[in-house]
Amino acid sequence: MSWLDGTVADDAAFALCLSHDVDRPYKTYQSLYYALAERDPRHLLDLLPGRNPYWTFERVMEIESSHGVRSSWYFLDEQSLFRDRPTADLADPSAWRLYAGRYSLSDDAVRDVIRKLDRNGWEVGLHGSFESYRDAAMLAAEKSRIEEILGHGIRGGRQHYLNCERPDTWIRQRAVGLRYDATPGSRDTYGFRDRYEPFRPFDDAFVVFPVTLMEQTLPDPETEWDRAWSVCESLLREARENEAAMSVLWHPRYFSDDYAGYERLYRRLIERALDMGAWVGPLGDLYASMDHPTAADLQSTPQRQ
Repeated sequence: MSWLDGTVADDAAFALCLSHDVDRPYKTYQSLYYALAERDPRHLLDLLPGRNPYWTFERVMEIESSHGVRSSWYFLDEQSLFRDRPTADLADPSAWRLYAGRYSLSDDAVRDVIRKLDRNGWEVGLHGSFESYRDAAMLAAEKSRIEEILGHGIRGGRQHYLNCERPDTWIRQRAVGLRYDATPGSRDTYGFRDRYEPFRPFDDAFVVFPVTLMEQTLPDPETEWDRAWSVCESLLREARENEAAMSVLWHPRYFSDDYAGYERLYRRLIERALDMGAWVGPLGDLYASMDHPTAADLQSTPQRQ
C-alpha cells in the first residue's frame, strides 16, 4: 500500500509540491549591490518609482494557472533592522543581510496579494522569521498576523533560512497550531536527504515535508542549462521510482530578469512532472487529503518510547 492512496495524489505516480518563500518582494539594497558587483549601473534604475522587478506574484500565478496547478506561498513577518533590532546590529553586516530591505505585512499591496492568492486557490502559509524557529511566542505572533489578513487559519509553513532544531522546532510549531512543516533541507545541495515520503515525527497529525530542491542549489540555467535540467529530470525520475513527495522551493525573485533561465526551468519542471503522471500542487492540499491519526487512534496505539 502506498502513502499516496486516498490522497489528492491517489492516482498519481508521485507528488510534486510547489512552494515560494516570500523573502524580499521589493528590490531595494540589492540594486546597489548588483550595480557594484556586476559593474552595471542599469540595476540602479530599479530604485526609481514604479519599478519593482522582484514583485513577480502575477507572473508566477500566470505560469501555474496556464498549467492548471497551484502552489504554496509562505510570507515572512521579519523584524525591522532600524526599529526592532539592537542598536549594535547596525554595525553587523549579517544583520543588514537579514533585516534590511524587509517588507511589512501592514503594506496594503502585500495584504492585497495575500488575499488574492488565497481567494484564487493558492495556499498561503507562514515563513517563520530568522529567530522564530527557537521562540514559540514569536512564532505564534507571526502566525496570528498572517491569519488576521486571511480571516482564517493556516496549515503550515517553512522557517527562514531553513532554520530547524529537530525536534524542538516542530514541537513549537505544533504547539502554536501549525499542522505541517516544510523546512528540512539544504541551502547548498539538492536531493532526497530525509526520506521519500512525508513523515510524522510524533506519530500524530503533525507532518514534515522535507525540501528536495531549492533553485539556488542548481547550476546556473542561464549558462549551464543542460546541467541544471539534468539535475531536475534526475530528481523527477527518482521521485517517480519511489512514489515520493518531491518538494521544490522557488523564491519569487528568481522569476525576475536578474535570474535569467530560472523561470524557464520552473516551467519545464512542472511540464515534465505532469507528463510523468505526477500530482502537482500546494503542500497544504496534500496535507489536508492525508489520513491523519485522531486523538482516539493515539490513545489506543502504543507510543514510541
